[in-house]
Amino acid sequence: MFRIIINTMSENKIPLLDCPFDYLIGDATGKVLNEYATFPCKIMCGVYALMVSGSAKATVDITTYSVHAGQAVALKPGSFFLVHEFSEDALVYYIIFSSKFLEKNTYSSRLPMAQLQVKTPIIDLKPDQADVFKGMADLMIQASNTRPSLLNSSSMVHVFNMLHSAYVEYVHKFEAEPERAADRKAEIYYEYADLVMKHYHEWHHVSQYADAMRLTLPHICSTIKSYSGKTAGDMITDAILTDAKAQLKISSLQIKEIAFALGFENVAFFNRFFKSHTGVTPKVYRNS
Repeated sequence: MFRIIINTMSENKIPLLDCPFDYLIGDATGKVLNEYATFPCKIMCGVYALMVSGSAKATVDITTYSVHAGQAVALKPGSFFLVHEFSEDALVYYIIFSSKFLEKNTYSSRLPMAQLQVKTPIIDLKPDQADVFKGMADLMIQASNTRPSLLNSSSMVHVFNMLHSAYVEYVHKFEAEPERAADRKAEIYYEYADLVMKHYHEWHHVSQYADAMRLTLPHICSTIKSYSGKTAGDMITDAILTDAKAQLKISSLQIKEIAFALGFENVAFFNRFFKSHTGVTPKVYRNS
């Protein structure tokens, strides 16, 4: 069952989502998946999924995506993930690899999943490609449900390598397309987004990212706004709020501990920041 996936919480980090087994294969309906549309988390597992029917809306890191039937999704470990909603007719096939499985079995890969620079988690499949992936998933679900199971951790290493190789090939093709390679705005956006996810808890000002990217502040601000519709500052704010909301709802950390972990010098400043963007104080949000 999809709901076997568990939440874990370390002392000073955003709630983590991992898989208790080496791998999970199955399908889930929109009704089941909407139960996860509550709080943001950080996934520690690797996820490959196929949207068979319906649609979904979710935020990965600090970008919101719409996913439709015939599209595949690849989520690398360490990604922020927040489900907004799945349509009632949604059906998703998934293969999930735990963090322990990935640590044990992807050491020899040139592009381990956690280090892959993902330009987009969404993969557009042609109808015949989607049918092939659905057929493969159906077969693996049957093999997994057979008693004794026809699958094991050793055989799933080959499945992971196949899926990962296909995704790497897609990413390389994505980067090689002339119109995309020429899109400097997209390149700047994704580099900026990646830096934000790495440093939002210590760098709160766009100028710090501009310096790291060796770009002028006006250039990076205009580029981010033009490409995404969001300001560069909004992206930093979104990352901080995503982390803060998750910790307030799921952790038992004191508000001042959360504030310090997110790079705020004092809890009063954090309270003002949080209320200015959500309309409520951290305490009220936690207790709501």
